[in-house]
Amino acid sequence: SVHDDVDEHRSVVVGTADHHFYCPAHQRSPCGPKANPVTSPDEEIPQKSRSGIIGRSHKELRNSSLLLPSSPITVCHQWQPRSGWTLRTNRYSVLVEHHNCARTIVLNRPRRLNALSFKMVSRLLQLFLEFEEDSKAKLLIMKGKGRAFSAGGDVSAAAHLATEGHWSFAAKFFQVEYTLNYVMATYSKPQVSLLDGIVMGGGAGASMHGRFRVVTENTVFAMPETALGLFPDVGASHFLSRLSGFFGEYVGLTGVRLSGADLLACGLATHFVPSMKIPLLEGALHVADTSDPLVINAIILKFSERIPLKDSSPYHRLDIINKCFSKISVEEIMSALEEETLKGVNEWLSVTIESLKKASPLSLKLCLRLIREGRLQSIDQCLSREYRVVSHIMKSEHSRDFFEGCRAILFDKDRNPKVQPQFLFFPFWNPSKLELVSEEMVDDYLTKVNDEEWKDLELLPRPRATASSRSKL
Repeated sequence: SVHDDVDEHRSVVVGTADHHFYCPAHQRSPCGPKANPVTSPDEEIPQKSRSGIIGRSHKELRNSSLLLPSSPITVCHQWQPRSGWTLRTNRYSVLVEHHNCARTIVLNRPRRLNALSFKMVSRLLQLFLEFEEDSKAKLLIMKGKGRAFSAGGDVSAAAHLATEGHWSFAAKFFQVEYTLNYVMATYSKPQVSLLDGIVMGGGAGASMHGRFRVVTENTVFAMPETALGLFPDVGASHFLSRLSGFFGEYVGLTGVRLSGADLLACGLATHFVPSMKIPLLEGALHVADTSDPLVINAIILKFSERIPLKDSSPYHRLDIINKCFSKISVEEIMSALEEETLKGVNEWLSVTIESLKKASPLSLKLCLRLIREGRLQSIDQCLSREYRVVSHIMKSEHSRDFFEGCRAILFDKDRNPKVQPQFLFFPFWNPSKLELVSEEMVDDYLTKVNDEEWKDLELLPRPRATASSRSKL
């Protein structure tokens, strides 16, 4: 459905998505979903992308492995939003702004800290593929509304899908999310992520794979999945494994919170721009008629500043991090940290040891294995292995740690298990100790899922992806 000022142009709408075009210059309400589709659900959409999504009939998409049957798929052509127009989709959870050759994608779910739902990741994937084929779109900007870029994927919804429906429904969410991460990592056009707030879990996956990651004094980054019974996914085994020394193991295993200055120091961020200058930076990018990364980098540098590390920054402790987190196993890492306390207890050591003790033992061992092996793997290999692991977790063949972590931290929010008193303030992990998690158990999580309907993550070849685009770090 389109604004009535431009209804002389045809719009093709396939599926059931509720999309609106809104013009800030007119300050009028969108016309809503009243217009009737001009194509039948099974009518072929003109080929507009090699991605395998656009150009396929709705019936094919319903049966595809990429989207659930209820997923909204909308393709509009013959009419293009004017510069300054905003496309609002999926009940406004994703906004798209058109500014000359720049396309700004806004995550608009502020009450949930822009947690990525299935509809959101599906729409983001579609937008990235469409903009890659659009010659008028030369630059993508991503940001979040409110105090978060994105606090991660909506894992509570995934847990509900797995427990109240079927585990494969939850796996489907991660399948689409990982495909989005892969497209971002191999994207042919520059992506500028404005990280002016909370960036966690899936939010890191939606930003770290882009070429430019701009942080501010408000940025708070973390990969806290091990405390939830999950593991750092969304390609974290790729981008964490490429950090200096063994800092990636430290970040992934402990879930430590990093500031914008920390991210810039370790390489996860490319620029630091004060929050008050972000609107000015956006304005400069809106008028940049280029896809040249060097030109875009020069624009961002005009607003960038140097930011010193705080005395409490974990990056000041890189020597001890490399010494302890370079050990072969999680047990040896714990022992090395405890040995350091004999030389003198400090707050950083205590917090680090405590975070490891609170985390799921199974998650810790999965995290360490994925990061270590990820150093020698490409982004598609890392994502494929992560998808195997997360599918096993959703199926809960060996452990239900993820669902227990969601219960204790997200649902009941008491952080207490419903078990004996000695486990107070900890979710009830099973296996409960590191020594009970065998290497054979970890190996099982890296194998194919024994289910006839399950398939490995299928990542389509990306002809435009160059060797340099495989890792932006």
